[in-house]
Amino acid sequence: MTNSDKPEHVDRQENFLSSLVAFTKDHRAVYWSGPLSQFLEEILPADPQGAARTSHQYMWDMIRWTRAEDENGNFRSKLFDEALFGVDEAIDRVVDYFKAAAAGSEVGRRLLLLLGPPSGGKSTLVILLKRGLEEYSYTDAGALYGIQGCPVHESPLHLIPHTLRATFRETYGVEINGEVCPHCRTRLEQQYKGDFLHMPIERVFISEAGRVGIGTYAPHDPTTADLADLVGSVDLSKVAEYGDEGDPRAWSWSGAVYAASRGMLEMIEILKVKREFLYLLLTLTQEKNVKVSRFPLIYLDETILAHTNLAEFRKFLQESENEALLDRMVIIQVPYTLNYKDEARIYKKLISSAAPAFREVHLDPHVLHAAAVFATLTRLHEGEDKEQELTKKVRIYADEEVEGVNRAEAERTRQKMPDEGLAGVSPRFVINALSNAIIQSDTKSLTTMDVLLALKDGIENDARIDPKKKRKWVDYLVLARKYFYNRWVKEDVHKALFVSFEQEAQDLLDKYLDEVEATLDNRQIKDPITNEERRPDERFLRSVEEKIHISDSGKQSFRQEVVRKAMGAYKRGEKFTLDSHAQLHDAVQQYLFEQRRDVLRMVSSTMRPDEEVRQKISVVEKRLVEEYGYDSHSAREALNYVTTLLAQE
Repeated sequence: MTNSDKPEHVDRQENFLSSLVAFTKDHRAVYWSGPLSQFLEEILPADPQGAARTSHQYMWDMIRWTRAEDENGNFRSKLFDEALFGVDEAIDRVVDYFKAAAAGSEVGRRLLLLLGPPSGGKSTLVILLKRGLEEYSYTDAGALYGIQGCPVHESPLHLIPHTLRATFRETYGVEINGEVCPHCRTRLEQQYKGDFLHMPIERVFISEAGRVGIGTYAPHDPTTADLADLVGSVDLSKVAEYGDEGDPRAWSWSGAVYAASRGMLEMIEILKVKREFLYLLLTLTQEKNVKVSRFPLIYLDETILAHTNLAEFRKFLQESENEALLDRMVIIQVPYTLNYKDEARIYKKLISSAAPAFREVHLDPHVLHAAAVFATLTRLHEGEDKEQELTKKVRIYADEEVEGVNRAEAERTRQKMPDEGLAGVSPRFVINALSNAIIQSDTKSLTTMDVLLALKDGIENDARIDPKKKRKWVDYLVLARKYFYNRWVKEDVHKALFVSFEQEAQDLLDKYLDEVEATLDNRQIKDPITNEERRPDERFLRSVEEKIHISDSGKQSFRQEVVRKAMGAYKRGEKFTLDSHAQLHDAVQQYLFEQRRDVLRMVSSTMRPDEEVRQKISVVEKRLVEEYGYDSHSAREALNYVTTLLAQE
């Protein structure tokens, strides 16, 4: 059987198996174990800097390991690309934190707190860092070694006596920080009679499931929370074996801070914990020590990354005694994205991980973007902005060119107000509404209007939303439909109806440009067929410009700007196309649309079409399906919807 004869699912299975084989080759790690003397002889000389890395340096090396060059020649970590969208600023600040901490800056002695609204990406960011650590530890560059049997997987270099550390620094060029943990000190004295060169060393692989290098703490009832969840407690079953509660081997080293040693501790909803928890964590971050009863200070090197929501943070701010704690945190906001295109990518990712029954439902091409526009509107500053100003702001945040707004103005608009993106509809709310629409649908197809109505239903039936906000959010649904979906669906139907649309539009653009150049140069135009000269067609120029509200007083500057852009394209060896000028793109489309309005009404609204009209309708629907992402149901609905819009105009 040739490859072309194989069923598609067989090809997918074979490709997946091939990717598994490739993954194991790339991530094949060599396990190593031996006494400290062998480690110092075989492993250390190859990479002294790597052996002495702190947790922050290890995190920074992991992030750099995931970097790749983007289309602009800049290096960017691939760690977050497929899961986080629209929070680049927050990601950059997190990366900068690790870069500074790895360099020895004071920020390495601060707890990193991610702050933001629910479902904004905080947990996802932390999960990606944890997965990155696990994967990196299986590479040669990420090789990590620890004392075998140590409950905190501590560095073998801790076994080097203090009296020899200066010589070690001169020999290898690296500093040793840290002390042997009480458990290993007892083993060294009793099992190896103080001969530290015989202490066993092994390669360590970070694993959240295996509680190696990653620890996670989620608060439960604050009134019953116990510090033992973090630092452990006496293991009564071992007290009888070792005869002393103060023996480190009789201690339960199951606390989250021990699991996180050499890696990262995630603190979920950190501000819900008791203040004594926070002091312990901040002392650990500042001094890299933990104090528990019966033992001396325990040295632990780990990155503490916490996250919480805005409500808990605001309560925390109101208590004056928390000022000292806040001073020892680095706080990074992770807001909702304000770019509706990135928001739509979030929905697409969430849908792709949903149940197969949901993934099999066809969504028309504007479902996710229209829902994302609505969500973005709810996150913007709730001032007295006119609806046109709000929708203009949405387009600017999506990096779209907007008529009457130059680049400098757009940049100023992007300097968002402090509260923008910190409240409003969460991606989870939209996905819940989408799920409800899918469940209630009689077809395997959802249109944008279906989803907008489902969002309206979700708003009106959510008891958490106050009536005033409900009214405002329903108004935002109307704005998303009126200023975005209506334009998108009309463009689709227009293009599908006129097969030669692209060429017609380009021809019209070329004609407009010729007429404008002749007008500005105060010269006549020669007719290509009759060779007769005529004056530029001012009526034609104004009929195009009025589609995008260019006033008579502003036409001269607009035309000059168009010619400048056209000349710039020619100098670069590029063709001046519709994509070269956003305003002209809209004007030309609307001009052609107006010219064909009567034909469109006939095709899409005839109640009992004859064979000729039926054939035209079939062609339009087919093109909507084949080229614009519709299915037969949503294509018919789009035609019907556009007909309604035309009837209202």
